[in-house]
Amino acid sequence: MRTLKVNLEDRSYPIYIGSDVSLDNELYSKHISSKKIALITNEQIADLYLSEISQTLNAFDLKTLVLPEGETEKNLETVGKAVEFLSDNGIDRDSSIIAFGGGVVGDITGFVASSYMRGIKFLQVPTTLLAQVDSSVGGKTGVNINTGKNLIGSFYQPSAVIADTRYLNSLEPNRLSEGLAEVIKYGLIRDEDFFKWLSKNTNRILALEPEIMTHLIERCCQIKAEIVSEDEREGSIRAILNYGHTFGHAIESLTDYSVYTHGEAVSIGMVMAASMAERMGMLSQDDKTDITRLLESVNLPTKKPDLNSNDFLESMKRDKKVQDGEIRLILLESIGRAIISNNYPNEILMETILE
Repeated sequence: MRTLKVNLEDRSYPIYIGSDVSLDNELYSKHISSKKIALITNEQIADLYLSEISQTLNAFDLKTLVLPEGETEKNLETVGKAVEFLSDNGIDRDSSIIAFGGGVVGDITGFVASSYMRGIKFLQVPTTLLAQVDSSVGGKTGVNINTGKNLIGSFYQPSAVIADTRYLNSLEPNRLSEGLAEVIKYGLIRDEDFFKWLSKNTNRILALEPEIMTHLIERCCQIKAEIVSEDEREGSIRAILNYGHTFGHAIESLTDYSVYTHGEAVSIGMVMAASMAERMGMLSQDDKTDITRLLESVNLPTKKPDLNSNDFLESMKRDKKVQDGEIRLILLESIGRAIISNNYPNEILMETILE
């Protein structure tokens, strides 16, 4: 087991990484102070693993809520159902909630935990690669509304993250690939050597070799923990974690969250951001080619869908990172070096959208 720490003073917490760590009941006991706990998961994970984790947690008075699968469930109606479930089952301020699933479950559970009784403890037990390397760490929670992704939410840190690499074996290929989009992002924004390591070890990653995956998750979590510890509420450097996301969120929104997974949309968004940086003379053509090649090698899309350019721009303007009506973009100066910019020619942005 590898253990990392997100350093946030009194909100600091550990990340446990390794095979079978989710079956260690002592890890839960370290971070749960009440006998009564709630577990929120989805139908797919419940079918595979609910019996197993329930047995691990048999020392607690466990109440379980099983939600339907999918990004379309990430809304205020689901939040209302979850809050009523907690209240009906006597979950109080001393209780804890466990998010057991992918990014959707984690985002919903975190938001519910942040608002129920003005905030109760929760743990993340992420079951997808995307959640293990990204959404479970850093305290961003939220749900979608019709006009945009994660427009309602909060910053609320978990008590612990328990990332069991064993769960990755049950992922469908497209779910593994969507997680790898976020993995590649970390190399692009912060660590060129990691990007090169990913390119060298693609086949071993796709084969889910345990040692390779543990190192991969650990390095991603290290990068994110460093950035979040420096800037918890995205006032500055944390924004680079959104590389490709402003373009990607627009793609998700304009396709009703039903055509692309989050990681697939981010993959396309990262290529669009690389194209824009190349047009501006910041990023070399070779770097852009290497980025596209690595994304495609892990079966991710890199071509923008045919969407109305004006709708695309308007969707980008609704992004949370917009300041005074200006879209802040994360752009690459080179692989491993990202900057935050709103100082770019609008015509180049439109050329990128129209490409």
